[in-house]
Amino acid sequence: MARRRKNRTHLKSAGVAARHANDGAPKSFIIKHGQVGSSVTQLVRDLRKVMEPNTASRLKERNRNKLKDYLTMAPTLGVTHLLALTVTDVAPSLRMVRLPAGPTLSFRVERYSLMKDILKTSRSSRSMGMEYLTAPLVVLASFPPPSPETPPHLPLLMKSFQSLFPPLSPNSMSLSNCRRIVLIAYNPDRGTVDFRHYVITVKPYGVSKRVRRVLEGAPKKSSANHSSGFLDLGNEKDVADFLLRKRGEPAPGSDGYESAASSASSAAGDDGDAVSLADDYVGRNNKKGQKKAVRLSEVGPRMELRLIKISEGVPGREGAVLYHEFVKKSKAEAAALKASHVAKERLRKQRREEQESNVQRKNAEKEQGSRRNQEEAASDAEADESGQEAHDEWDEDEEISEVGGSDDEHSEGPWSDEEESEDEPEERPPTKKVRLRGKR
Repeated sequence: MARRRKNRTHLKSAGVAARHANDGAPKSFIIKHGQVGSSVTQLVRDLRKVMEPNTASRLKERNRNKLKDYLTMAPTLGVTHLLALTVTDVAPSLRMVRLPAGPTLSFRVERYSLMKDILKTSRSSRSMGMEYLTAPLVVLASFPPPSPETPPHLPLLMKSFQSLFPPLSPNSMSLSNCRRIVLIAYNPDRGTVDFRHYVITVKPYGVSKRVRRVLEGAPKKSSANHSSGFLDLGNEKDVADFLLRKRGEPAPGSDGYESAASSASSAAGDDGDAVSLADDYVGRNNKKGQKKAVRLSEVGPRMELRLIKISEGVPGREGAVLYHEFVKKSKAEAAALKASHVAKERLRKQRREEQESNVQRKNAEKEQGSRRNQEEAASDAEADESGQEAHDEWDEDEEISEVGGSDDEHSEGPWSDEEESEDEPEERPPTKKVRLRGKR
């Protein structure tokens, strides 16, 4: 019986379309190196979740892998960014490297929360669906505009975070692909950068929360008294009392006023929160032109980063230090440091040129030696052929003189043998007696 071919899990057209859609998008490696705990390991997994689908989600690090290994292999695989997490004596550290030539940004992770921590503290848990099939949208907030008074490292910091994600193209982008948002907010008071991750949700506009609770049912709770998913209207005389109760009016049998969560406010709040969909969106009844309320649900991870250093180049081949949080240098020291880096770079280029010239010289000598050996072999072969031809001509003359005198001898030989054979009687083997067996 022929083996059945799996077609449902191998959608070639979808894979080709996704590959063409992601062409030109930045790719990233998110790794940990050194001895880190379980929390930092989980933070690495959460960051890979945020950067999907343009990151290596199933990349496995080994203890013998060095940072140099990733820096060597990443450009070959088309990777443009490397995010490396490690643990220092003070706090966890994050290095963001732009491949293949830098710059390198070093951060200190002041505080962080994992995805599981955010989901536990949220009021309504959300199941992860198809949001991670498309890249998130990046939002840069609270960064100062470029001006002569703006610190020079802030524009570079902003562009570095912006280059981590694919650029927006409104002409070709589909509205249904906008499923997540990454917020990068600068805090000028603390001098830190806040990292947040949200999922976009669309809610009906103009429908009160009580009507939605009647239609959808009450949320299920873990307690024994409220284990069912049905709405409890036992204290209400009529369903109209529940639906038409004014905002802030106490419910029957309650000691205080109802909260804002159970009020009759609409899902969208003010009219400024409602938007008209420019195209069809994911979800039920989210059609083009309908008025909907947009909500952002935080799913994590959450980080507070402090920029420590910006340097040229990549780790192992770092150049001049463009910015440092704690070490400040004068203009003379900065100029001397820059001159030393220029001298080192000039020396490196000179050594590289010398190595290349030596390799070319050795290859030329090797080719010349092989060509000389071929010419010598060809000349030796020609000399052997000429000597063989001269020896062959001398042998032919000798053979001709010998053959002339020996023809008579050879001519008599066969006839004399035939005559002798005729005179001598032929010897025949004796005949064998045949015994006949018969019946006696």
